[in-house]
Amino acid sequence: MAKKIIEVEEVVVKFAGDSGDGMQLTGTQFSNTSALIGDVVSTFPDYPAEIRAPQGTVGGVSGFQLHFGKIVDNPGDYSDVLVAMNPAALKANIRWVKDGGTIIIDTDSFTDKNFEKAGCVQEKLKEIYENYNVIEAPMTSLTKEALADTGLDNKSMARSKNMFALGMVYCLFDRPLTHTEAFFDSKFKSSPDVAEANKKALRHGFNYADTIHAMPSYRVQSADSIEKGTYRNMNGNTATAWGLLAAAEKANLPFFLGSYPITPASEILMEISKRKDLGAKSFQAEDEIGGIVTAIGAGFAGSLAATSTSGPGLALKAEAIGLAVITELPLVIVNVQRGGPSTGLPTKTEQADLFQALYGRNGESPVPVIAASTPSNCFDYAYMASKIALEHMTPVLLLTDGFLANGTEPWKIPSMKDMPAIKTKLKKAGSGEYQPYARDPKTLVREWAIPGTEGYEHRIGGLEKMDVTGTVSYVPENHEVMTYHRQNKVEKLAEVFPELEIEGDKTADLLVISWGSTYGHMTTAVRELNKEGIKVAHAHFYYINPLPKNTEEVFSKFKKHLVCEINLGQFAAYLNTKYPKFNYKKYNKIQGLPFTVVELKQKFKEIIENK
Repeated sequence: MAKKIIEVEEVVVKFAGDSGDGMQLTGTQFSNTSALIGDVVSTFPDYPAEIRAPQGTVGGVSGFQLHFGKIVDNPGDYSDVLVAMNPAALKANIRWVKDGGTIIIDTDSFTDKNFEKAGCVQEKLKEIYENYNVIEAPMTSLTKEALADTGLDNKSMARSKNMFALGMVYCLFDRPLTHTEAFFDSKFKSSPDVAEANKKALRHGFNYADTIHAMPSYRVQSADSIEKGTYRNMNGNTATAWGLLAAAEKANLPFFLGSYPITPASEILMEISKRKDLGAKSFQAEDEIGGIVTAIGAGFAGSLAATSTSGPGLALKAEAIGLAVITELPLVIVNVQRGGPSTGLPTKTEQADLFQALYGRNGESPVPVIAASTPSNCFDYAYMASKIALEHMTPVLLLTDGFLANGTEPWKIPSMKDMPAIKTKLKKAGSGEYQPYARDPKTLVREWAIPGTEGYEHRIGGLEKMDVTGTVSYVPENHEVMTYHRQNKVEKLAEVFPELEIEGDKTADLLVISWGSTYGHMTTAVRELNKEGIKVAHAHFYYINPLPKNTEEVFSKFKKHLVCEINLGQFAAYLNTKYPKFNYKKYNKIQGLPFTVVELKQKFKEIIENK
């Protein structure tokens, strides 16, 4: 009997299992293979919050979701295929599987003991069999059987069951094994027996799936035309690190990162630490305060300096950000947001640090704030944050989040010659008189003199500066002058920031508004509704402080304004302080999860229909 062939425009696959089952590696390999054969792929790794949650429990489930097909702007809502390595993985993810979808389970792990750990009963499986295409496979035992002649112990053999599962999914989508086999040869170059064991498990999984008639075969439409170039699969944290490094190279400056490890931002520090070949210096400080003050020192000494953190760390850096504001030194602060408050949801995503980024400092302490929207454009906005900091002598706050940091997508590697120029305010020795707080009359930006440059010696610190000369000043009128200088310098950035653009149907009554990582789901929802004949327009913000200068003009073209964000409405409240004449409706989600396209479309329809 021939296998059932399912033809689709796009597919969502999720691998889920215990945190020790290797689901992140499995998902990454499938993503890389799909990308290498020309698919557009978007991914969403989902980690447990605890470093090592009790095995077999729902709290210990680790997942990796990926979306590929004709048009892909996000990691997808509901899975067409779920690989569940144990009952806990099935319980945690069953609500995210499409009706009639395919579920592949490792029956060796579906024991009474594991059902008990997961807090569910075997009878629930009967309902699942009625609503889904369930493929049973004794993956653990078949893996051990396949590797019986390798000389590996039982535990080592069982560890390769994730590759057996990957082989099954490769068969499901007719994907080649060669890229993953090459990965094993490279990764385990010094242990060829381990490489061969993984390759063997992969092949056996593929062959096993090929013999199961109940296993469908998916035929996925190719992606729309992709711009020619060299691509690699990129996650947001790596993209951020590379964007900072690229900016330092373009500006012809040394690069310094002072940081302290914190989920989900640690990978930025790790990536920078690998780039000694590019002259990058990384310093893992004893705490968050040490991370930022060393970066400020590096900025004073003439480096492009940055610090990376998440919400709790940003709180600790607040006083030092104020120091960077009053000294007017270039500094990039990367905040990879996560669920809060306090420790909150360290491995889950949220957009709730916006107020903290805008206002979380003592005194009048204005800081430009920008936000990335996809894993790959974290590169672009890290680069732009650096450009703004260096050209306007100010700290800049770049917002990403856990969804962007860990998610991946294809990234076209740019040429350095095509990157925007960065013109620093560095004053060269012998280039005329220097007053540390003399300003460009148009931009209000001061010049930057490196310590030790003869003739340009000056004092710097956290006390208020005298206008122009930079000496310590307690003169009331001078403090007001300097406060306005710092504020107006940031506000003038609206003149150089790109204008706000409208996507979707520009004749619509409803404008949906977003910022940050919600872009992918928002743009998909708008595109699908427009295709269905429902008029919706979309404005997405990358530049938040200051806002684009045409924001009010854009808003005035629409009757209804709906602000969607992963918090309780912080951006909506901020917009209301800037442009209060518009009635902003809000749609918020605070579950540690991104929006789904389904729920966004439903909400947009309700607003359009006045429900």
